Amino acid sequence: MKTTVALELADVKAIAAAAEAEALANRWAVSIAIVDAGGHLLWLQRLDGAAPISARIAPSKAHTAALGQRESRVYEEMINGGRVSFLSAPGLDALLEGGVPILKDGMCIGAVGVSGVKSTEDAQIARAGIAALKL
Repeated sequence: MKTTVALELADVKAIAAAAEAEALANRWAVSIAIVDAGGHLLWLQRLDGAAPISARIAPSKAHTAALGQRESRVYEEMINGGRVSFLSAPGLDALLEGGVPILKDGMCIGAVGVSGVKSTEDAQIARAGIAALKL
């Protein structure tokens, strides 16, 4: 049997606070979602001024990153490279940059998804949140 690591509420709050700080420092109105390893929503916040749709896209990016155990941009790159069959992959939504897995000792323990600004900036915010864990 394997021993697994799981996100606790304190971890989720630390990720959320660091991601929010990164967004606010850059004056970016975004939604931030954090999910566990199974893609289940643990946290969702929509900053003032963020588009309502971002609150739907951010959890989907996080879900995709957690289940795929890789950044959601990988799927976007595959599709843009001609592998459009990934558009029909079951259970994967928001195949766009901005979903980043949380990896601990090579295992995916969750993911952060951000939506509201350029996709590279969404990913920047997600990475800033994850960095708060000092994995």
